[in-house]
Amino acid sequence: MKVLFFIYALNGGGAERVTATLASHWVSRGWEVTVVSLVASGSDAYDLDPGVNRIVLGLGGESGNIFKAIAHNLRRAGALREVILQAKPDIAIAMESRANILLPLAARSMPTLRIIGSERTYPPRSPLGSIWQHLRQRTYGKLDAVVALTSECADWLKQHTNASCVPVIPNPAGWPLAAHVPIVEPAMFCRPGRKIILAAGRLIREKNVGALIAAFAASARSNGDWDLVIAGEGALRSTLEGQVKDAALDGRVFFAGRVGNLGDWYRHADLYAMTSEYEGFPNTLAEAMAHGLPAVAFDCETGPRDIIRHGVDGFLVPPGDHAGLQRALQTMMSDGQLRKEFGQRAIEARERFSLKKISSLWEELFDECMHRKQGITASGARKTEYVRGIAHESRFE
Repeated sequence: MKVLFFIYALNGGGAERVTATLASHWVSRGWEVTVVSLVASGSDAYDLDPGVNRIVLGLGGESGNIFKAIAHNLRRAGALREVILQAKPDIAIAMESRANILLPLAARSMPTLRIIGSERTYPPRSPLGSIWQHLRQRTYGKLDAVVALTSECADWLKQHTNASCVPVIPNPAGWPLAAHVPIVEPAMFCRPGRKIILAAGRLIREKNVGALIAAFAASARSNGDWDLVIAGEGALRSTLEGQVKDAALDGRVFFAGRVGNLGDWYRHADLYAMTSEYEGFPNTLAEAMAHGLPAVAFDCETGPRDIIRHGVDGFLVPPGDHAGLQRALQTMMSDGQLRKEFGQRAIEARERFSLKKISSLWEELFDECMHRKQGITASGARKTEYVRGIAHESRFE
């Protein structure tokens, strides 16, 4: 099998990690895999198997105005087309919305090539702008399939685009998790004898880390042996550091910056927390649970509810319920037996989202696309059922 991935960059993020993981996995299976990006490989955050053919088009950046944007994207599609003609893949996969739109333009008049898009976020929460949205509505039907991470995303795509085949395939959860630079030792922030709440992600508005700091502050005094460690970088770091200082939490809340060895950090933590306003499919949450961490998360529109089984391996809190978040953290921090039981069941994420299982779902899709041009309605329904896992009948109130 010959597979080509098309993505903007490999410079960090969930889509980039999944691309690197799947590409390297299939090369290890003896497949020919090409990863094409618009941005230079010097910014790659994830290591690829040496057998992956890495191609950089060097056509990243903003265009300035609509006319330059049109010309720029036509050049991108043309450059991608040249790579496809040379690589001659059986399957081409676009990762993220704009790549999904450019791929069918690049692959026009290639009847033997199967082209698959991949929506990596929940579209209503990541608007493209009117022109790109119009293009998405018209071009997704030219793709043999558009993979969604969750059933909510799949439903939206069916309602708002002309995509005819929308299977649901989650991200794989790495375990054990490969390390990459920068390597930061957990001992720098995880002190001996202290229990750790870990959060990981970009320090930006939609990750809502301030809500986690506030909830921890409300419980910190009654849980004097607990610290909060936040791994990640972003524009809001100084603001969040100011919040910590104002709450007199210096020495209890630590900012570790960007770390490439998250597996080591999961092993040092006792609880994982996520307070995002929205997610696609949060890799770090699935990874943390695969490492045996119970979890607390806001039950935002998509993502956490596909991973956490409420009352089984973690707690889902209604979005924006800050008092509920504080109660969930308090319950977890004060009950070691509950954390142990939840953590033992959280480990089941290793199998639920294993690379073997997730890659097999992609491979089933490849096979069906290559043999049946009209899509995979029945198997798509089975995938959705697999992702949801069990019905979540309650939330942490």
